[in-house]
Amino acid sequence: MAYQTFRQEFLQVPPVTRAYTAACVLTTAAVQLELITPFQLYFNPELIFKHFQVWRLITNYLFFGPVGFNFLFNMIFLYRYCRMLEEGSFRGRTADFVFMFLFGGLLMTIFGLFVNLVFLGQAFTIMLVYVWSRRNPYVRMNFFGLLIFQAPFLPWVLMGFSLLLGNSIIVDLLGIAVGHIYFFLEDVFPNQPGGRRLLRTPSVLKAIFDTPEDDPNYNPLPEELPGGFAWGEGQRLGG
Repeated sequence: MAYQTFRQEFLQVPPVTRAYTAACVLTTAAVQLELITPFQLYFNPELIFKHFQVWRLITNYLFFGPVGFNFLFNMIFLYRYCRMLEEGSFRGRTADFVFMFLFGGLLMTIFGLFVNLVFLGQAFTIMLVYVWSRRNPYVRMNFFGLLIFQAPFLPWVLMGFSLLLGNSIIVDLLGIAVGHIYFFLEDVFPNQPGGRRLLRTPSVLKAIFDTPEDDPNYNPLPEELPGGFAWGEGQRLGG
């Protein structure tokens, strides 16, 4: 019975969020069970381009460290904001969402060549948070009951929280930078005088991922809920 309930809930998660979150959890489980080691997964340009270990281009986005506070923190944020994006502004546009993943991953990998980061999954999560926060600017956030702010400040608050925990902010800055580039090219520049859309989803992705009809029984997650740890609540201004 519990298995059936879990399976039903799991299948309710939109496909991209489901696939990426499951891949991250399974990768961490494989490391915990010592089936693989982080040394087989991390981002290493020399091993990728000279020894053709191309899987590292993907696996470095799937491992968030051993099971613990940092892993749970990242998984909650990854699942929450990835799902809200897929069910919100990317609703019915799975191909566009996949293209955002590919564009963000490519750009982050290029930047990763110049910074000393071996795993980029946390930066990718911050990118998703940034894009969601900019597309939902009127949602109010409550951080542990101490701070109340609007959604666009969320990535910066998370960066400050990471700094308080003694972590490097390079990861957060990389995620914010890539998220801003995507948001600017997709949402800002096309609406400027003389601007145009520079990011266009390839037709092959649309043929693979986009379906002509939405599932009428699908129950999306409300975008008004800010997500993350249960440190507070969010609501739209004026609501």
